[in-house]
Amino acid sequence: MSENSREGIREYQRLFGQATHDDQQLFELLVVAVFQAGLSWRVAAGKLPVFRRVFANFEISRVAAFDEPEIEKLMQNPEMIRNPRKIRAIVSNARAICQLPPEFSDFATYLWHFTEQEVWRKSVEPDVPLNQPSSLGTTVAKDMKKRGFKFIGPTTTQLLLLAAGIIQRV
Repeated sequence: MSENSREGIREYQRLFGQATHDDQQLFELLVVAVFQAGLSWRVAAGKLPVFRRVFANFEISRVAAFDEPEIEKLMQNPEMIRNPRKIRAIVSNARAICQLPPEFSDFATYLWHFTEQEVWRKSVEPDVPLNQPSSLGTTVAKDMKKRGFKFIGPTTTQLLLLAAGIIQRV
């Protein structure tokens, strides 16, 4: 494992579960959640330094403006997880975030409105997997899909909400 991968894993562990209202950080967590689907969280988190570099330091409006040549370049990057559906989903998701106003002032306001801006504490048996979707994860996933988000199912959304500290297991 490279030092960059270890750095990405440490950064993700530091961020995971910390309640955040920072759009750029929420987008970063969304990127990891999308790429994590079908992989281990360590693989996706280990790519954080690469994701940061190729996805314009998680500046949502810049990623939303990616065109086909930029997307093709990402798919050819040997450092990337080169799943075309996931790469295209990140660009689509950035565009969906940009469409949230005027209904929601930003991505954070949108995500947190499902819990009325409060942390949602969920009591869970110790043997229940972390990524098992809750009713909240399922509700948010359905709404995100209606708004044009891609590669967002209940499990991926559950991980995003846990990572963002919106859901906390007790």
